[in-house]
Amino acid sequence: MPFCANCGNEIPEDAKFCPKCGTAVIKTFESALVANSQPVASPKPSLAFWWERFLAWLIDVAIVGLVFSFLRLTALLGGLSFSLIPGWPAWIPFLNLDSLVVFLYWMLMEGSTGQSLGKMVMRIKVVQLDGSPVNMGNAAVQSVGKAFLLPLDLLIGWIVYPRTRQRLFNYFSRTVVVKGS
Repeated sequence: MPFCANCGNEIPEDAKFCPKCGTAVIKTFESALVANSQPVASPKPSLAFWWERFLAWLIDVAIVGLVFSFLRLTALLGGLSFSLIPGWPAWIPFLNLDSLVVFLYWMLMEGSTGQSLGKMVMRIKVVQLDGSPVNMGNAAVQSVGKAFLLPLDLLIGWIVYPRTRQRLFNYFSRTVVVKGS
């Protein structure tokens, strides 16, 4: 079993990133020639920076907000209510229709392609810790945090997972955001 050159953590054979610190795992040409080769972690991880992720989030919220505002205006002009529970305060998490729409957007976009429109613009992508594409389950879990609980999700991530640049729900879903599209 290989070990991360950055943190010393044991790495699964097929991993592309260290599950503890997020450092990218590469095989050197020399080690690939040896039968019992062990991957060596790259000292420079290809994790996306927080500011890149924030800009991608901002782009997504703006796009979904514009579309949703148009739908809300159309419903209002048609005399329809656009609320999950009539009279329910919009600021309460999980019962906020705006949050539900953005959650579904992120889950479907990132679950199918690993990228939302904002991530495509910023050229970043959500992947599993081993570097493989995310599935709908991973995307759903990590989208809960940013759609419904972002301040708490982000604050805990900054404090507990600074080296892997994971939000709390990225940690729960075993995903990281990397550069490159």
